[in-house]
Amino acid sequence: MNDELVNKVMAEVAKTLGVNTASSSTVAATHVTPNTGCNLTEYVGTAIGHTIGLVIANVDRQMREKFGLDEKYRSIGIVGDRTGAGPQIFAADEAVKATNTEILKIETPRDTEGGAGHGCLIVFGAEDVSDARRAVEVTLAETETHFGDVYGNSAGHLEFQYTARASYACNKAWGAPVGKAFGLTVGGPAAIGVLLGDTAVKAATVDVIDVSSPANGTSFSNEVITTFTGDSGAVKQAIIAAREVGMQVLRSMEPSEELKSTTTPYII
Repeated sequence: MNDELVNKVMAEVAKTLGVNTASSSTVAATHVTPNTGCNLTEYVGTAIGHTIGLVIANVDRQMREKFGLDEKYRSIGIVGDRTGAGPQIFAADEAVKATNTEILKIETPRDTEGGAGHGCLIVFGAEDVSDARRAVEVTLAETETHFGDVYGNSAGHLEFQYTARASYACNKAWGAPVGKAFGLTVGGPAAIGVLLGDTAVKAATVDVIDVSSPANGTSFSNEVITTFTGDSGAVKQAIIAAREVGMQVLRSMEPSEELKSTTTPYII
């Protein structure tokens, strides 16, 4: 994919997400912390959630084999974080739509820095390092958007994610049907997550893909994740209904604390 086409695609992605930008370089720069002391060529940048983006132009053969990466991809982009998995994966979903890359690996380790949930590891594969770098840049830029419907207090957290057209990152992570609307609800402690999923599927006509619990589908984290697909409007309606219920329940556990979006809500 040439640079002109990449720029056009990324501009459309930005337009869809409500980012006011005229070029892909602007999108990539938005919300990405500038290099403050790290001068390595592998370093791309950082983002919210202690998220870091890196690239390797030519992965060592032994590393590629042992890590289980497709040998046809010489270059890789790497995104990892301490807090959040959904925001970064949904951001990576936008990145793979806008670049000539493939998702090679997504893992969600247990990480206590963000409370009850996960961190994540995302690996992009590319034949050219510039494509890998661009994918990481887009992921870092879009991560802040997808933290918009993450809410938390000292008692736990809620997370809601939505895309009108799932791509290969959501497919890799959760089995989302490529090209269809896809959403998820997350609640921690896990009891809240059960209620969120039940509320969502009762609120609209959606097809449940999976329900992950502490001992089945998560890295033993104290949360329940429900993923579903369907018509775009139905998926969004399901998420909004679950969000309204979740906010009330989590707020009741710590009434004296404010419960608000981590950034700016984007599911409206």
